[in-house]
Amino acid sequence: MSKIKMSTPLVEMDGDEMTRILWEMIKEELLLPFIDLRSVYFDLGLKARDETNDQITIHAAEMTLELGVAVKCATITANAERMDEYKLKQMWKSPNATIRAILDGTVFRAPISLACLEPMVRCWQKPITIARHAYGDVYKNTEFTVDRAGKAELVFTAADGSGEKRETIHEFTAAGILQGIHNTEKSIASFAKACFEYALSTRQDLWFATKDTISMKYDAFFKEIFADFYQREYKEKFADVGITYFYTLIDDAVARVMRDKGGFIWACKNYDGDVMSDMISAAYGSLAMMTSVLVSPSGAFEYEAAHGTVQRHYYQHLKGAETSTNSVATIFAWTGALRKRGELDGLTELVNFADEIEAAVLATIMAGKMTKDLALITTLTDVEVLNSRGFIIAVRETYERGRR
Repeated sequence: MSKIKMSTPLVEMDGDEMTRILWEMIKEELLLPFIDLRSVYFDLGLKARDETNDQITIHAAEMTLELGVAVKCATITANAERMDEYKLKQMWKSPNATIRAILDGTVFRAPISLACLEPMVRCWQKPITIARHAYGDVYKNTEFTVDRAGKAELVFTAADGSGEKRETIHEFTAAGILQGIHNTEKSIASFAKACFEYALSTRQDLWFATKDTISMKYDAFFKEIFADFYQREYKEKFADVGITYFYTLIDDAVARVMRDKGGFIWACKNYDGDVMSDMISAAYGSLAMMTSVLVSPSGAFEYEAAHGTVQRHYYQHLKGAETSTNSVATIFAWTGALRKRGELDGLTELVNFADEIEAAVLATIMAGKMTKDLALITTLTDVEVLNSRGFIIAVRETYERGRR
């Protein structure tokens, strides 16, 4: 059969370690045999980022704004250990944080649910979607250590020359640490609008939580913007489709989530969303069973797996040992990007291909063919544990049987 044609390329961002290995396997077995794949390729592996002084990450994000759709492999965020391992020029910031700052979007993460993978929280009956604000806070911070006594101040100097505002942060009597974070009204408003629109489109209740009782300016600003959007634009729309908006404190939200049946969107500030999305995905079965899409207010979409680079499996792979690494979230990143590309370009065949590959993934697992992480938690009794490539090949075989 002839390959599916693409009219517009998408942005392809390669990554690091074991997910980079899976990336190539997925393209080789599931994409290139069936699609005339068009992509603008960027190597966001740590070495390439170091060689380009991280400019390649910026260029990839800018190209995403231009083309509208991107798919990203998991990447290493450098720390002191990684600096030594890769002999880096400096400790580069998270590429995800850089991309999110340029796209100024909201990340929506939802677990991939299967009847044979029961959530560890027994009352959860439906998926919980995390909506993570993808700009600012600690991911765009300024920080440094203090090595002596002195006064730390928060200072704002008006650009129009009208003066400055100062607040004392702390009077240090000895060594310590400082961090400054920020956000913008524009970005928070984009976050709020994206959450309300996504809730409407999926007809799910929307929760939002901060700690405004402690952070009476910063977190309260988020709360007020959400409340204003709801009252002005979404209260009647939500009522018309039978969904609700609910605000509470973040600690109360965590307690409520553990008792709820699921099936709602949980909007979180940047750091809260980072933490809670991993908690949700692990509790639903596996970090590799969660979709992730960054939605920019400009109309650009970036799809990725919600997990990291699977460092431990990569080191095993380098030694020649067999690995059984779950590639589901990375496959779904590709299918999500291809589906969106097809939707934007009016290519029904490409949309259908993405749907069929996802269906083949789920059917393969339900047939008892899966990677080791899923075999340890499935309710199925007759299970075949496959290695990394073996699972991807099994998905291809399931897809090809469906085409006959």
